[in-house]
Amino acid sequence: MLEKLEQLKTDVELKVQSIETLKELQDYKIEILSKKGAFSYFMDELKKVSNENKKEFGQKINEVKVYLTSLFETEEAKLKEKELKEKLEKERIDVTLPGYQFQPGSKHPMNIVIDEIIQIFLPLGYKVEEGPEVEQDFYNFECLNIPKNHPARDMQDTFYITDGILLRTHTSPVQARAMEKNTEKTPIKILCPGKVYRRDDDDATHSHQFMQLEALVIDKDITMANLKATLDLVAKKLFGEKRKIRLRASYFPFTEPSVEVDVSCTCNKNGCPVCKDTGWIEILGAGMVHPNVLKMGGYDPNVYKGFAIGFGIDRITMLKYGFDDIRHLYNNDLRVITQFKKER
Repeated sequence: MLEKLEQLKTDVELKVQSIETLKELQDYKIEILSKKGAFSYFMDELKKVSNENKKEFGQKINEVKVYLTSLFETEEAKLKEKELKEKLEKERIDVTLPGYQFQPGSKHPMNIVIDEIIQIFLPLGYKVEEGPEVEQDFYNFECLNIPKNHPARDMQDTFYITDGILLRTHTSPVQARAMEKNTEKTPIKILCPGKVYRRDDDDATHSHQFMQLEALVIDKDITMANLKATLDLVAKKLFGEKRKIRLRASYFPFTEPSVEVDVSCTCNKNGCPVCKDTGWIEILGAGMVHPNVLKMGGYDPNVYKGFAIGFGIDRITMLKYGFDDIRHLYNNDLRVITQFKKER
């Protein structure tokens, strides 16, 4: 029996020397040392050996097994090193070759405008809030003083998903959620940027998907004077001292009184597709928060007042950078945004 054990040891040594791949070695190791491998024969034979010879035979089996295990590990390390060298040689990189030219990205002009507006308001104590684009009818309309069957719903052609779920038509639902979330009913100063959706026919100044940013202030003793001062500040910061603004009385169901704010166009009123030769571009709507909206948000309108401003980011971007068609902001032409690398 001991002769057979020595013979197995010799056979394994010779076989291992002829193996050239790591997988072949691993397969052979399983063939010899696994529970059903060739070496298991001697473990079975050990049970049949007499007690007086069992100790000697058992020690010999253990010595050979330790030796073979070490032999396989040594050869495995050699083959791994060999394969690594071959792989490195095959995948060697020629460092003298010219590298790839990577072009730095650009911010989209509308994101630049959003960042600018946020930077105007942050020093004034405002915080940025976000909300879902797939919104509930309750927050999009009812919390904003637009109950079911209200005529004001006709002002916004809505993409409905189900009877109670829709693509938000403005960012005002974020305001409603912020008021609801503020359980202590303390003052609020927030900005709500994001995409909105309406069933609009796309043209030079309209898109079915566009960007808005709304500002909301709720506090005691807020008046129309606070709103006007804020609008003046934003206009000067965004467009410079030479641009003029005008306020026109308007109607929004969630503010009372309400105004629309126009900024003077840069054209000469000669076939301008942006201002339609009027010399003015509507960029935002604003007003004092309606008492019913305050009530729906849990605020006492006899104690708290507020104002809201809704910025049309698309039109502000067009006015600020001289775009003559809103569709340029949504097409796939990278030349539109690569112009703004310095704005990053």
